[in-house]
Amino acid sequence: MGQTAGVSALVWIAVVSLAAWLWLLLCQGFFWRTDVRLPPRRDPGEWPYVCVVVPARDEAAVLPASLPSLLAQEYPGRAEVFLVDDGSTDGTGDLAHELARRHGGLPLTVDSPGEPPAGWTGKLWAVRHGVARARARGPEYLLLTDADIAHAPDSLRELVAAARTGGFDVVSQMARLRVESLWERLVVPAFVYFFAQLYPFRRIGRRGSRTAAAAGGCVLIRTEAAERARIPDAIRHAVIDDVALARSVKGGGGHIWLGLADRVDSVRPYPRLHDLWRMVARSAYAQLRHSPVLLAGTVLGLALVYLVPPVALVVGLAAGSGPAAAAGGLAWLTMTATYVPMLRYYRLPLWLAPLLPGTAFLYLLMTVDSAVQHYRGRGAAWKGRTYARPETVSEDG
Repeated sequence: MGQTAGVSALVWIAVVSLAAWLWLLLCQGFFWRTDVRLPPRRDPGEWPYVCVVVPARDEAAVLPASLPSLLAQEYPGRAEVFLVDDGSTDGTGDLAHELARRHGGLPLTVDSPGEPPAGWTGKLWAVRHGVARARARGPEYLLLTDADIAHAPDSLRELVAAARTGGFDVVSQMARLRVESLWERLVVPAFVYFFAQLYPFRRIGRRGSRTAAAAGGCVLIRTEAAERARIPDAIRHAVIDDVALARSVKGGGGHIWLGLADRVDSVRPYPRLHDLWRMVARSAYAQLRHSPVLLAGTVLGLALVYLVPPVALVVGLAAGSGPAAAAGGLAWLTMTATYVPMLRYYRLPLWLAPLLPGTAFLYLLMTVDSAVQHYRGRGAAWKGRTYARPETVSEDG
């Protein structure tokens, strides 16, 4: 009797999981599609002045592969680069000067703002310093890009053309992340897939939609929009600063766009699982607003959506329950099918698609670990800094 009740419960749980996947497939902004690329664009009659701001902390290992690509931008208008050395100990600033001397190209200014005051993350304090220096020159647009991002020679030109043509205040591209090691291939495409599931790109670009997000590695923002939204001061304590920026701009009536990049790439390696674990865990609990309730809901949701389908299929077959096996199998098939476009975008073998439940389980553990580290006082730690939860930060200033 108990075994029958257990199988019956599994059937219902599997059916709920399948229903959740059908809803995600049809009603969540077609998040699984990867054809949201730079929108239609045409060259403006006059190219606006653009300042590129690059916050950098201990980036000497990746700077030779990224900074020359910015200096070599084939932009028809006036542009210059401001690299802000955020307290580096590895010679990042000196290396930037050397790369500029060696490669030439756009004018480069290297500066350092000193340690961030209380209430500021290091990156946003560096961005604030760079933006202030840039604004003094009167640019129409600011390109905020990370020190590990390499841009194709026409990247800036295409971003500006898209912003001007579409009337966007923000145009952001999610850089193609590195997928060379085994763990990168298992974890990285799923990271982008989960992000798109939370923030469907099609909804972000739609006027009137409340969905707002950006990808911090590549954000072109109109200077006027940044001033109106008080960027970065209004988001100074945000660990997930790209989403916070997009929400501030969109909340002030701005029009934003986010999509996948074709020729903007991250050159930062994450060769080990430990490296990827730190990357996700440092901000996962912040994404949940440090809420135990949201954490519990997320764990249950991940288990229902990603773990139940393979369990229901295997247990259903073992117990001779056709309904449980069918519901679990259909849910797993739907999950696998929606993951295939992301694997194709990353040019990875499609046999990785059925492994998504295992990767989702890793993300579940990373999220729980993020909460554990937070309550141990080590949450949101990155490159020697640990940030307080927003509620403990003074709102003065």
